Amino acid sequence: MTRPYEIAVRAEAELGEGPTWDAAAGRLLWIDILGSRLHTYDPATGRRTVRRTEQHVGAVKPRAGGGLVLNLRDGVGLLDPDGDFRWLRREPVPGRRANDAAVAPDGALWAGTMRYDEAPGGGTLSRVGGDGSVEVVLDDVTVSNGTGWSPDGRLMYYIDTPTRRIDVFDHADGRVSGRRTLAEIEEGAGFPDGLTVDADGCVWVALWAGAAVRRYTPQGRLDRVIDLPVPLVTACAFGGAGLTDLYITTARTGLSEPPALAGSLFVVPGAGKGAAQPAFAG
Repeated sequence: MTRPYEIAVRAEAELGEGPTWDAAAGRLLWIDILGSRLHTYDPATGRRTVRRTEQHVGAVKPRAGGGLVLNLRDGVGLLDPDGDFRWLRREPVPGRRANDAAVAPDGALWAGTMRYDEAPGGGTLSRVGGDGSVEVVLDDVTVSNGTGWSPDGRLMYYIDTPTRRIDVFDHADGRVSGRRTLAEIEEGAGFPDGLTVDADGCVWVALWAGAAVRRYTPQGRLDRVIDLPVPLVTACAFGGAGLTDLYITTARTGLSEPPALAGSLFVVPGAGKGAAQPAFAG
């Protein structure tokens, strides 16, 4: 049986995460949270770059005016197009770090945090405006993870990993309400981690300790599973010129005997059709 995936970048990322297509630059961004590394990969040329961050990095996204925004341990920082770094919002909390983040249709960054010890309720999900303003949206989160919006922007999907749920909210004008469960990952199938929403409104979810990516319809029905040769699957995103290729990050942290490909970046060519993602307004 032909495997659906290819190895885009063979790597040994400790905690590979957050694949994001940078349309303006024609490259994929991804990070190694615990390795404090920012990776780029150009699928057209195979060119790769690696930049060390000064602290653990939970997510990276393109900015509308060029450069990148980083969800870092102590807050949200900006990389300018010339490579210079500056803080947009610095609010260190001892024992807490950044985790996954996503850019909303209005250009705000929805940035998640969690405790290093994963203490229940020790994390948050906050909306960060382009001017650095911060509003805490959820303040009782354990491991803030995948966040994404429906193609029309009226729904927001969200994962707090230990709940095993993919939740959905009504979304309007930067506000969310009506939280309910779209789908729940059954016992023994892993834990939901990062997510992406495709052009049809289907939700693709990476399964930590589940060795797979799943796709759920907007009605919450499981309709596709992509199995991978590593257990710790962390996040997924569509990329490539036509947004048809699904990129998948993986990890090796905590594994006593990690498989050879653990921590690599995978790609599933022609997996579907992604939705164009907005850039951060700051």
